[in-house]
Amino acid sequence: MKIYHNLSDFKKLDNAIVTIGTFDGVHFGHQKIIKQLVEKAKADNGESVILTFFPHPRMIIDPENLDLKMINTINEKAEILKNLGVDHLIITPFTRDFSNQLPEDYIKNTLVNNIGTKHIIIGYDHRFGKDRSGNLNDLKAAGIHFGFTVEEIMEQDIHDVAVSSTKIRQALLAGDVSLAADYLGYPFSIFGRVIKGDKIGRTIGFPTANIFVEETYKLIPGDGIYTVTVEMSSESEVRSLKSEDETPTPYSPKPLTFKGMAYIGQRPTINGMTRNIEVNIFDFDREIYGQDIKMNFLKFLRHDVKFTGLEALTVQLQKDKEATLDYFRTAE
Repeated sequence: MKIYHNLSDFKKLDNAIVTIGTFDGVHFGHQKIIKQLVEKAKADNGESVILTFFPHPRMIIDPENLDLKMINTINEKAEILKNLGVDHLIITPFTRDFSNQLPEDYIKNTLVNNIGTKHIIIGYDHRFGKDRSGNLNDLKAAGIHFGFTVEEIMEQDIHDVAVSSTKIRQALLAGDVSLAADYLGYPFSIFGRVIKGDKIGRTIGFPTANIFVEETYKLIPGDGIYTVTVEMSSESEVRSLKSEDETPTPYSPKPLTFKGMAYIGQRPTINGMTRNIEVNIFDFDREIYGQDIKMNFLKFLRHDVKFTGLEALTVQLQKDKEATLDYFRTAE
């Protein structure tokens, strides 16, 4: 998959099969659209194109809303789309000027002149242009004039509940990573750098890797203990990024996978002041400071609570570990 960070970098195609959206989470509903896009491009001897936006439009239109967090970072999203077989990903910088385009100008300049659109596959509720005034009917009318066709994808339901990125965010903030995985079609994950902590976990037999997530817009699930798997590079592939120009990729080509349990919270038992993301990796003794790892959230175990001391905390952590191992035994 080829990635472009501006429309001006993209060379107009002869037969572009296009879909448009933020696709946060690339959830089950999004995947239906994207699979249809890839199949249509192959059937028509064309090339599949996804036009997405970064930052998320709501971050620009409503900049004071600091509570909005994204299910995927832009790199995570790109990797998922690549795995779905997309040919081209255009990541358009979303600005107020871009959002203030009239719908007809957006169609002519972006879809027709820049991309070379011949067919658009779009969600039932897609809106575009100034004040989100453009809709499916506008696209169909413009298609007659400019020579492209429009295909609508209807709302996709799971468990009789409409899938949406908003509902996935709500599930994750509540700690319900199992429900989020149902909606996403894959486990929610966090990708970050291992940094040094205060090493209290080592003193009670539960050493943890502290995770730093660079992207401040990345959604972090609700506080608590989770069953997870951890992916990282093999020892020969460990890399510690030193240049700000280098961009980490969310997935190692051949990752090693370990079982573990993750903690998110402020560590009330030791009167912690900051929110931490930590993971206890089972049967693991490598030094991985500076390495990028990926945590896949599989199950919520319990809420974060304050214990009477480290001894009581240790007893509970042992129970958490047994519950995690039971989960993996049942899954095998």
